[in-house]
Amino acid sequence: MKKRSPMDHAPQLPGRRNALRMGAALGAAGVLGPNFAFAQDDLAAYRSAKINWKQAEGESITVAVIPASYFENLISLQPQFETLTGIKLRFEKVPPGQIRQKAMLDLSSKTATYATHAADPMYYPLYVANKWAEPLDKYLNDASLTDPAWFRFDDIIKAWRDADSVDGKPYGIPFDGEVTVQVYRKDLYEAKGLKPADTYEQLVANAKALNDPANRTYGLALRGFSGAGQNMYIYPSLFRGFGGSWGSGNNIVVNSPEAVRALTWYVDTLTAYAPPAVRNWNWPDIADAFSQGTVATYIDAHSSAAVINNPEKSKVVGKIAYARWPKGPNGKRVTSIWNWGFPINAALSEKAKRATWLFIQWAASAETQARTSWKFAGPAKRSGINRMSLWRSADFAAAMKGAGDNFIPAALESLEHDTDVDWRPRVPQWPAIGETMATAIQAALVGQKKPKEALDEAQARIQQILKG
Repeated sequence: MKKRSPMDHAPQLPGRRNALRMGAALGAAGVLGPNFAFAQDDLAAYRSAKINWKQAEGESITVAVIPASYFENLISLQPQFETLTGIKLRFEKVPPGQIRQKAMLDLSSKTATYATHAADPMYYPLYVANKWAEPLDKYLNDASLTDPAWFRFDDIIKAWRDADSVDGKPYGIPFDGEVTVQVYRKDLYEAKGLKPADTYEQLVANAKALNDPANRTYGLALRGFSGAGQNMYIYPSLFRGFGGSWGSGNNIVVNSPEAVRALTWYVDTLTAYAPPAVRNWNWPDIADAFSQGTVATYIDAHSSAAVINNPEKSKVVGKIAYARWPKGPNGKRVTSIWNWGFPINAALSEKAKRATWLFIQWAASAETQARTSWKFAGPAKRSGINRMSLWRSADFAAAMKGAGDNFIPAALESLEHDTDVDWRPRVPQWPAIGETMATAIQAALVGQKKPKEALDEAQARIQQILKG
């Protein structure tokens, strides 16, 4: 039975995967009251765009999303979109573990059940190789569909735009995302005279200084659980920080000397300074351990602030601070690039494609981003907004003030300077490659295999995958 995530109860600062299912209790318009959906129903902000929002009137589209609070916030605004456009909008909530498979089945069978869906950025190369998704430049450059001065596509975080693009063309528009940051106990650091790590070496030194297993305090935690989005969410940053390169096309290399050094560092550091169970921990487990005071430092998504600042669960509220990923031995900081973006299903009719683009443009617009974040009437204020101008706004800063010291600066600096679109190999075969690497990494973490042996075996499997 799947372990219940502590983020199911996060009350304040939801991000990508935190507060799963929470929105069903908090975000839906019917729960918040019959007048909520229209409490902010001033559509002038949208009608100022120089396009005809009614051009696909009468069309019906279905959008697949995961049951997370930030999508629940969007769902609560559905009546506004329908009034603005005359398009009938239906949302289908699909659990995170199933949405990729359901979307791929729909796209590959060309049934066009979903006009768009919350898409994993690592899947775009597969979509494009099979011509399952529409290139979106033609919609962005069509003046009858998009007012560029109003939509301001370039205001959307560049790393997320790049992650949703293939060969320079956008195939998805980011709606919500995250960045990986260093999270630490400022009280423990101050007591030892420590500063947040600027390098991997300093990260290990801090972990050593704070590690006290006899008193249930561990210096550092990083995800160890096997999965393309779990330990392969952390390892690629380490790999790139050691100077590793994935190669390209059918020449993906995962057992280079840099790869062996990165995995050896990962294994040795967690063995020395992390809780023993960390090898099977996902992000909620780490955030929960940190909130209970048993972990001094961890590196993970900025959105985990929702869990560690929950006053009903956390013992460390008011003792939290943030910093950027440390520099690797090659001087490079590499944070993960993650967002849920919206593509357009290529199997749709032309009218349905226009309707879907109007939905995507509406959802990704600055106004809707604000209405699902600090303007949202419920307690779940989105922390994964998609625009740099909004990240820098005083309103967003006020909404995030309870997250901890340096929350927005650390995330913003990382988004602007530490992102790497080639953080993971961007190839159509990614789903199989990601799982192969995840298995190899965990085999090393649990001591079943030495790092080089694990990576050599992964390389052999990946070569077969690439051969098809």
